[in-house]
This record gives sequence, C-alpha cells and structure tokens, in this order.
Amino acid sequence: METIEREDGGRKMDASGSGPQAAEGAPGAPAHHPLAYEGVWRFTAPAVEESVPQARRAVRDLLGRQGVPAHQDLVYALLLIVSELVTNSVRHAALLSPEVAVEVAIGREWVRVAVEDNHPYRPKALEADFGQTGGRGLLLVREITLESGGVCDVEHTSTGGKVIWAALPLAAPPTPR
Repeated sequence: METIEREDGGRKMDASGSGPQAAEGAPGAPAHHPLAYEGVWRFTAPAVEESVPQARRAVRDLLGRQGVPAHQDLVYALLLIVSELVTNSVRHAALLSPEVAVEVAIGREWVRVAVEDNHPYRPKALEADFGQTGGRGLLLVREITLESGGVCDVEHTSTGGKVIWAALPLAAPPTPR
C-alpha cells in the first residue's frame, strides 16, 4: 500500500457534506481558516483482498493522526464503509482496474470517504434477500450513511471508471424519540 498523501486543491465538500464546493478564496466560497484536521488525502492499493484491511487501518490511523473529533460510532461507520467499498472494487472491478484509490476528505463538520476504480459499471444497492449470502455491501453502505445523517452516491469519473463516496457529519445525528 502506498503512503497517504495530502492533496492540496483536492475536492472539497460544503459543510453539510452534500456536495463539492468551490475552493477557499473562489467566488461564492466561504472564507475560513482551515482547522488542523481539515484536508484531503488519497492513497492507492492493488485490487487484492489484502488491501481491504490495509485500507481500513490506513483510514483509522489517518483520523487519529489528524486529531479528527469523531465519536467512536462514526469511526466504526467510516471503517465499515471503507471495507465494503474496497471489497466491492477488489471483487468486481479488479479485472479492469488492477488498482483502487481511497480518498479521505475531512472538513470542519464532515468526513467523506471515497473509493475509485476504473471499472465503468455503476452498481446499485440490492435489496435485502435473506437467502443470499452476499451482494448487500452497497445496501449496508447506504443504510449506515443514512443512519449517520450523511449522504452517499456513485459517480462516473472522467477516465470512464467510477467513484463511490459517503460523507458523514462529525456531530452525532439527532436521536429519534
């Protein structure tokens, strides 16, 4: 697994975690001084099973090293999402994408994890089928994201592949009554 590097000028999200925004200083962008934990990091790994736990550890270590104020449930949710998305790329995209990229973007109020591969197929979350032993990874990602008060999506890349991302708020979601 390669070293995680900070990407200056990388994609940013607005504070709600709902989508990309203009870089700081651009017209319409809010001016604020970045907190110590804010930034975008990206690493690549071979599309092999061993990369799944390595990606999970790399994301966990990054969150700790940057001092991200994330509660334990959020960290577990992010690590499960990374595991599911990297596993999907390894299992379903490795033939056309021998490498996967994992990106972690951290803002003041959100954390976004994304996994990118070069396979053009844009998967959809399957519904629960209790007779099936697999194939529900994206359903799990969607449910964890919604439960955490976040958003997720699948997008095509300019190179013909796809990126699947989930953005979760750093603050705990409101508790249902």
